[in-house]
Amino acid sequence: MPRSHSIRHHLLGAAALCLLVAPAAKPAHAVSKEMVELQTQVQQLLDMVQRLQSTMDSRFGVMQHLAEQTADAANQVTATVNAIQQKLNAQSDAMSGKVDAVSGQVQSLNDSVDELKARVAKLDKTLQDLQAQLQLMQPQPAQGSQPGAAPGAGPAPSGTSGAPGTAAPNVPTAQQAPPLQETLQAGVRDFDAGHYDVAAGEFQDVVHYYPLDDAAGTAQFYLGEIAYQKQDYEHAIESYNAVLEGFSGNAKAPAAQLHKGLALLAENKRDAGIRELRLLIQRHPQTPEAARARSKLNGMGVKIVAAK
Repeated sequence: MPRSHSIRHHLLGAAALCLLVAPAAKPAHAVSKEMVELQTQVQQLLDMVQRLQSTMDSRFGVMQHLAEQTADAANQVTATVNAIQQKLNAQSDAMSGKVDAVSGQVQSLNDSVDELKARVAKLDKTLQDLQAQLQLMQPQPAQGSQPGAAPGAGPAPSGTSGAPGTAAPNVPTAQQAPPLQETLQAGVRDFDAGHYDVAAGEFQDVVHYYPLDDAAGTAQFYLGEIAYQKQDYEHAIESYNAVLEGFSGNAKAPAAQLHKGLALLAENKRDAGIRELRLLIQRHPQTPEAARARSKLNGMGVKIVAAK
């Protein structure tokens, strides 16, 4: 619009200039006729300017309307793209959380299967050991004596009582097992006092003579603690595994899994240690050991997968 007004202003100025110059340049008898023609031309110019102004105004209005529509469409597209981006980000976060949860569950299932296999193998070995002990405890028949021999058939061999089926004195007898609870408690007292070698012998007696009792799981845990105190992390992990695989319901199982994870970290086995601490949080989420595991993982900057 400013440009059209400028054109109109210049045209009007030119017309006015023609009106002023024309009378001086022409004779008096031609002034009237030329003035009429000049006025007609000026009027035509004014009409053309008005039509041009109207056309420009209408076109400018159309362009302005199109520009407003384009701006509105661009704003709508921007809002739509932002909304889609937010939805995609939310879906990505949700999917990532689900993948982490499923990964943790699969890992927990694999660990459970491995634990079950190890427990079956341990039970099989325990049964074999019990069968061997039972065979040693059975009395052997006396040498030289035969069932049904007539009385007085001959003197019995030296060292025998002469009665059929009486065991010879050189047959080994089973060693008497120490009392369970007293031995376990003595081991705990010696462990607390720092007498690790003595305590280890007492805990090994519990494991040897009472392999299927839950106290054997507690003894295995303390054997792991003794090895851990000596920085013998390999044997400590073996003892902790014995608790987790053979006595998963033992009260020391959470502590065994926590210390197993710490022992793995001490051996620079970061991934395995993190896996054990996460598994502890999933299996025993409300225990003090789980709280320590969370604190350890947070201190390492490791994401904790919530148990499902």
